[in-house]
Amino acid sequence: MKILPLGIAIIMGSIVGAGILGIPYTVIQSGFLIGALEIILLGIVIALFYLYLGEVTLRLKGTHELTGYAEKFLGKYGKYGFAFSMAFGIYGALIAYLFGIGEAVTNLVGGTTLYYSLAAFVILGFFVHKGLKLIENIEFWMIGGVVLIVVIIALFSFSVIDYNNYKGVNLSNAFVPYGAILFAFIGASVIPEVRQVLNKNKNLMKKSIIYAVVIITLIYLLFAFIVVGATGKNTTEIATTGLGNQVSPVMLILGNVFAIFTMSTSFLALGLALRWMFEYDYKVKKNLALFLVLFIPLIFVLFHIGSFVKIISLAGIVTGGLEGILILMMHYKAKKLGERKPEYTIKGNFAIYAIILILFLAGIIMSLKGYF
Repeated sequence: MKILPLGIAIIMGSIVGAGILGIPYTVIQSGFLIGALEIILLGIVIALFYLYLGEVTLRLKGTHELTGYAEKFLGKYGKYGFAFSMAFGIYGALIAYLFGIGEAVTNLVGGTTLYYSLAAFVILGFFVHKGLKLIENIEFWMIGGVVLIVVIIALFSFSVIDYNNYKGVNLSNAFVPYGAILFAFIGASVIPEVRQVLNKNKNLMKKSIIYAVVIITLIYLLFAFIVVGATGKNTTEIATTGLGNQVSPVMLILGNVFAIFTMSTSFLALGLALRWMFEYDYKVKKNLALFLVLFIPLIFVLFHIGSFVKIISLAGIVTGGLEGILILMMHYKAKKLGERKPEYTIKGNFAIYAIILILFLAGIIMSLKGYF
């Protein structure tokens, strides 16, 4: 594969996942026009953040993980901040995916959702324990499956779209989609990986980030457009579930299998990443690391605390918000403390940072109001 497409694929593979399934349900709460605008605006903000982070990685010699860059420019508290952000986001995803898998299996075969969620917990937990090599490369083949299934869903569903579903806005729910959309864009840890893959072609970092985020934004817009248009107020938290009920029995099966597949593979990849963080970064023994990864999701599932969309939204707000703030701080420091001239630079000063931060935090605060 040519180097630029490879860089784009790595970014897309790490960002696009099961988070896409929660976007349409939140978009219908605010009205499609508001939701679509938030997808576009957050796409622009995330692209800017990742460009900032890309420049940060290019200002240091050698290779580092995300927490390593944070420690270099922000000290140990920066490292801990990114570690907390990563752990919070992953725990939120693991919990949400167990809920989602249980619901998707129930829609396929009937029965009790809790039992299916617990069965998924046992099976997926076993694979996280084994640490199969398959898990390490999931993002590379999962992204092709996600794009393909979105296209298939569009072809199946276009004939049942009701354009009345795009009308109207609900300003009181204007910030409901914010957290779920932000969650679907989370993936800052991939940027240092892209730097390593590009190697002698680091000048392609900027293009890789821009092209990847633009494509991801278009995928999210298309998915929301199709699902909202086809299901309207019957849009479900797991988007493909309601879509299957609305379109055809074939789509019911395809949609739920797709949901189970994307949530399962995302669970495996994230669960293993969190286990490795505990083992390699904090020197926790393997069995204790596995316990730390799986115990919290099990508690949430057993006592049914939260729901798929509420959990990914909260995870998106907290993780995305903290990462955004830390990236801005790193970019500011890196311009002063960098060890090498980067292949590209993105203008940044206190006034620009302040405007971005105020707008970003305003969205986070407004979306958090729904939780209190």
